[in-house]
Amino acid sequence: MIQLRILSGKMAGAEVAARHFPFRIGRAAGDLQLCEDGVWDRHLEITLDPAAGYVLTASPDALTAINGQPVRQAVLRNGDIMEIGALKIRFWLGAVRQYGLLIREWLVWTAFALIAAAQVALIYQLLP
Repeated sequence: MIQLRILSGKMAGAEVAARHFPFRIGRAAGDLQLCEDGVWDRHLEITLDPAAGYVLTASPDALTAINGQPVRQAVLRNGDIMEIGALKIRFWLGAVRQYGLLIREWLVWTAFALIAAAQVALIYQLLP
């Protein structure tokens, strides 16, 4: 999951989480609809390439820059700032969810207790 934080424009301060790919950004109804100056109907698309990472692909006529450098296609890195028309959007990796480990911990401690009990029983049997 990635997070996009809008830094300028009417929606400044808003955060959008992308949970599915391709993630489309533009004026047209899509994953992130932005009605700002310089934003095209289908301005850009973010895809997930297992080998390269998150890849931004801009429409041929759309003005798109990453950290001030104009691009048509680029691999996004954590903290990159995308400039889409008059907007600035920060690309960020989403927070990682920690799964509960209570059951696993309980099973491990139970296994330790059973092993310790088995060792005590074996030592007791070996004593005269």
